[in-house]
Amino acid sequence: MTKVKINPGVCGLITTVTATSKKYKVDLKVASGCESVRKMMDELGTTFDAFTEVLAKPGQNTFYKYASENFPAHAACPVIAGIIKCMEAECKLGLKGNASIEFIDEE
Repeated sequence: MTKVKINPGVCGLITTVTATSKKYKVDLKVASGCESVRKMMDELGTTFDAFTEVLAKPGQNTFYKYASENFPAHAACPVIAGIIKCMEAECKLGLKGNASIEFIDEE
């Protein structure tokens, strides 16, 4: 089992993803403060093929395609990337490692 917490920033709509797998079949449990993310998961379901989702070209997997058609305009949201990173680590298609975006104010 792999679990991640995604803090998207100013909106404060925390998302928690838990992934379990058998080989490359991944089951996701996603809890989110974001209505758009909850609706996406309700519509897409819970079981995914890791190769299809993780190894797709940027923007070409099920999650990004759904978001491009259904999410409000907010391209910088890190939630989808976090969902994919959780699947990637769970299926050993990438190593576990924290990621972040930090703002640096320089005068």
